[in-house]
Amino acid sequence: MFDLIKKILGEQQGGVVVSETENLEKTQLAACVVLLEAAYADYECTDGELDHVVQTLQSEFGVNQEYARELLDLAHQERSQATDLWQFTNQINQDFSKTEKKAVLEGVWRIIYADGELEKHEDQFVRKLTNLLRLSHKDMIDAKLKIRKQIQ
Repeated sequence: MFDLIKKILGEQQGGVVVSETENLEKTQLAACVVLLEAAYADYECTDGELDHVVQTLQSEFGVNQEYARELLDLAHQERSQATDLWQFTNQINQDFSKTEKKAVLEGVWRIIYADGELEKHEDQFVRKLTNLLRLSHKDMIDAKLKIRKQIQ
């Protein structure tokens, strides 16, 4: 696990160039932090919301449950040290296509609706995130409606 942490957090020795795999891992971690932040947007993170984070990582990134749990542990560390979301959304914007960013947004809505309610802080969070991911208001609403329909 410590090797994974070193790779993801970008410890480079001797000017080594970051590989595509390492870059993907950084982007997956960034997406995981965003999903985790959605779980905490209402100041209360439930086990159900954390399960949705893991499920989203598995379905969107095709990772196994063990790796998804490792990403979640790392995301907790990164989130506790971060001052804002920009560093994470910037990484996502650099490496993800618009379709992949929409999938992250759908994952955020899935986590937000895990408890069956939309709190005002969650709504504010997803609006801010939409802007940071350079997605449109329509993209946000489409993702919201898609997830609400899946839940019902």
